[in-house]
Amino acid sequence: MWTRNRPMIVPGVCGLAFLLGAIGPVWADDAKPTYPVMAPIEQYRVVSASEEIALSRSAAPISISGDASILTLGEHGYETALKGKNGFVCLVQRSWAAGFDDAEFWNPKLRAPICFNSAAARTVLPAYLERTKWAIAGVSRTDMINRISAELAASRIATPDPGAVAFMMSKQGYLGDAAGHWRPHLMFFSAHAEGGDWGADLHGSPILAARDDSERITTFFVLVPMWSDGTPAVETH
Repeated sequence: MWTRNRPMIVPGVCGLAFLLGAIGPVWADDAKPTYPVMAPIEQYRVVSASEEIALSRSAAPISISGDASILTLGEHGYETALKGKNGFVCLVQRSWAAGFDDAEFWNPKLRAPICFNSAAARTVLPAYLERTKWAIAGVSRTDMINRISAELAASRIATPDPGAVAFMMSKQGYLGDAAGHWRPHLMFFSAHAEGGDWGADLHGSPILAARDDSERITTFFVLVPMWSDGTPAVETH
């Protein structure tokens, strides 16, 4: 049985503030930030490149991720570790993929494997890559918000291409202290849309919707019944 925890907005990041990516329940308005500042960058790194590559591939079935490009976190941002041939791009998102007001924005433990199809890699992923460079360079959340506002004002925030989708089906991911592994799901990216038009957030519907007003994006989360390795996703709590 699926839990109905609302996902936090994950900047996949459309333009300069969106993703997926990292997913967890919405925090109460009076919740105190658990991670108020960025930890040393070493705490956000995976032990080895090979481990990060394997974790990235776990985001989608091997029929997809096996031929995908793989990005790993480098000294100044993400770098291409392996060049793929099917148009998909897989990586492990870190906590700054979250919404700016999320309590786990700087949680160094968060690891969110995700695979973008070609449409999402073109129009959604670049903003998260840019935000990663900001985070590593020590840019504050406030300054990130200001930069994104300037990008919006200059009409430099991309609108997701039709068909932009990402896979988040990893059994090994850690999507936050409250969410844990959460559930395997697909993410469909759109310009702002009404959830009801997709049948989202309705009783019995497997679709959840989240709006990111900072980047004018709506993300639809579609729950799926199995992990990327083909094993069933069974409710354990």
